[in-house]
Amino acid sequence: MNYDHILIRFGEISTKGKNRRSFIERLKQNIRLVLKDYKKVKYFSNRDRMTITLNGENPEEICSLLKNIFGIQSFSLAIKCESTLDEIKKTALTAIEGKYKPGSTFKVATKRAYKQFELNTNEMNAEIGGHILKNTEGLTVDVKNPDIPLRIEIREEATFLTIRDEKGAGGLPVGSAGKAMLMLSGGFDSPVAGFYAMKRGLSVEAVHFFSPPYTSERAKQKVIDLAGCLARFGGSMTLHIVPFTKTQELIQKQIPENYTMTATRRLMLQIADRIREERNALAIITGESLGQVASQTLESMYAINAVTATPILRPLIGMDKTEIIEKSKEIGTYETSIQPFEDCCTIFTPPSPKTRPKKEKIEHFESFVDFEPLIEEAAAGIETITIYSEQEAHDKFAELF
Repeated sequence: MNYDHILIRFGEISTKGKNRRSFIERLKQNIRLVLKDYKKVKYFSNRDRMTITLNGENPEEICSLLKNIFGIQSFSLAIKCESTLDEIKKTALTAIEGKYKPGSTFKVATKRAYKQFELNTNEMNAEIGGHILKNTEGLTVDVKNPDIPLRIEIREEATFLTIRDEKGAGGLPVGSAGKAMLMLSGGFDSPVAGFYAMKRGLSVEAVHFFSPPYTSERAKQKVIDLAGCLARFGGSMTLHIVPFTKTQELIQKQIPENYTMTATRRLMLQIADRIREERNALAIITGESLGQVASQTLESMYAINAVTATPILRPLIGMDKTEIIEKSKEIGTYETSIQPFEDCCTIFTPPSPKTRPKKEKIEHFESFVDFEPLIEEAAAGIETITIYSEQEAHDKFAELF
């Protein structure tokens, strides 16, 4: 069947009032970015939905990309025809003939936005259904659970017919709720946290701390690949790679062993906060889940957070590890996260980290060390790359290494 359009339906966007237009425009921008390689595609939007004209582009490829774009509740491949009874009957039969097998069931559901059309909704359902039954064999009607749900939307300028609906990603368009920085490691948690943050409309940039030679180039590429996975949901992902070796070495020398993890997280947060300020973001996102590891107890989070007044968003705070891993499989980050390349959060983990660190104690230990020059050096040495797809993330390996 030669589909020539895709009808996109809004979900939560539809509940917005005077701001609805800005949400729709943001969604359109995101769709354009994700479909940037499909040059012939054209877009039209109103307050109810968006229409994509394919102009010969591959509909299946485009559908696979649309499934990952936040702000889309559902979408359908569609055929466009003139808003005349004869043309609608002809197009409906063509659509069904390309889909049904003997024994299949169908249902016709008409939406008559053009009230001056010659037949009302019920009359159209009966007319089109009867026409299809007369011209096919082995096809029956099932109004409750049809194999082929034929939908007809009659508008004055044209009529659209669809027989297949696809579920969208839901949520809000990325970028409609502001910007935040994601502390992206190579594990399971932080990419899933980034996914959930983007689903609520946040534009996300990632910050990764890199400590060669303790962490390998493969570990760096792993994080670039994870950024590429997340780029599918927003069209792009900017990744800031922070050189962290000297800072970690100084922590190991100057801070008591059971407090090194707390100090490490505090310094990471301070550097991420500086990047946030430079990039005009308003929050920091982490993959923390309450009580999962020593640095994620309530006492640890209190001691670590004390270095900044910036809001810290924790989308996974109430999830357990099994739930997080299952979600990583669903969104496509699992196979990358499971690769056995360690990041700087694990290489210097003490055998007995403090699970209930005292803020006053870590501040006391840090008072004997001037970390500021190293923080400034790390901030000055940041490598920033923007990734638009998973394939581009892989290609970065050749460019960087």
